[in-house]
Amino acid sequence: MPKITFYNLPDNKKKMLIHAAKKEFSRVPLNDASISNIIKTARIPRGSFYQYFEDKEDAYFFLLNEFVININDNFVLLLKKYDGDLFETMIDFFQLIIEEEENVTFLENAFLNMTYKIEYTFSKIFRDCESNENIKEITDLINTSGLNISNDRDLRHIMQIISTITFRNVVEKFGKELSQQEALSNYIIEINLLKNGLARK
Repeated sequence: MPKITFYNLPDNKKKMLIHAAKKEFSRVPLNDASISNIIKTARIPRGSFYQYFEDKEDAYFFLLNEFVININDNFVLLLKKYDGDLFETMIDFFQLIIEEEENVTFLENAFLNMTYKIEYTFSKIFRDCESNENIKEITDLINTSGLNISNDRDLRHIMQIISTITFRNVVEKFGKELSQQEALSNYIIEINLLKNGLARK
């Protein structure tokens, strides 16, 4: 995470540094990114960069965490919009991710160069479903009466399955350069297969 000196920066300087970092991480994946390009765009000395961040990974995961926090808020809003219908929520949520314009190249680089740490950061969107103390908050939002589950553990497994399908479809959208409509259509098919069950009744 950024150092305290970053948070103490005036808003305009903070925004300039964030813009410079996002521009570089949108240009190339994390491993190929250059601190030199970030400080050149931000118009700061190299030493200043290290007063704000430990290294480029620190800056990268700060941006990724900020995106995840923002999109997590949208996930909660969508759950409320659909009265806890998890499947309808996920379809809208997936569409929100693939139609993201401001961060599209940043996200594309992240998903096409996925590491365990990047995937773990993205999974924070559903993190509340993974801890016992926060499970009630999510179950209060999700309409579990329509789900074939027996307990909170089952719900956590459902969320893990859905998040895995969601991430794979986002990667496929970018990797195969699918149109938004193609990607959404594929995702809806998979979500409906889950919703309706895979075993013939």
